[in-house]
Amino acid sequence: MGVTLNCDMGEGFGLYVLGDDAGLMPLIDVANVACGFHASDPDHMRKTVRRAKENGVKVGAHPSLPDLAGFGRREMKLSREEVANLVIYQTGALKGFLDAEGMVLNHIKPHGSLYGMAARQEEVAHGICDAAAVFGVPLFGMTGTLHETVYQARGIPFVHEFYADLDYAPGGKLIVTREHDAKDPALMAEYCLRALRDEEGTASDGSRFPAKAETICVHSDTPNAVDIARAVRAAIAPWH
Repeated sequence: MGVTLNCDMGEGFGLYVLGDDAGLMPLIDVANVACGFHASDPDHMRKTVRRAKENGVKVGAHPSLPDLAGFGRREMKLSREEVANLVIYQTGALKGFLDAEGMVLNHIKPHGSLYGMAARQEEVAHGICDAAAVFGVPLFGMTGTLHETVYQARGIPFVHEFYADLDYAPGGKLIVTREHDAKDPALMAEYCLRALRDEEGTASDGSRFPAKAETICVHSDTPNAVDIARAVRAAIAPWH
């Protein structure tokens, strides 16, 4: 398989449901499953793992800062060991459900502000690596950031990720917002094609920046996520 389509999902909690996981699962290759710190709970985790198994979708952990009220999108000050411990804790919980369904852990991809902090803060990036080394799995991350330099220097298999439904600032910094807006599916598919063909991303002002796309992400909480996933999947078919 070439480029894959991944999705952050399983982000319901209790009686609350967020995102159309049932509609998205048949369109994706990889699911990044919330592990309880920003969203999800044991029941939602197992349901998402089972749904992935039914659709032949690989599953990775999507661990977060301990910020349920803020959906993991508020930064915190943490030591390297604290970062490693919270990622090990959450990933271990998901791995239990994967073991129960006869599935393997595919990767780890930090969520929200933890992802952003690891892109800029060396101690956080090393903490993520410390956890990934425990499980022996790859890490997803962005090119041109500490994800790429630290993860690769540590010998952790690294998968370059591009976002289909988030905005980038000039220079390529990801713009992380508390809530995601609907996007034009055709335009998002065009941006993904540019990242694949030209290894360039498109910033919010129209400028370009270096980008690599071994896997492309759609968020389940983007209002029209299914339409975006469908458009992107069709567009990347030659690379898929």
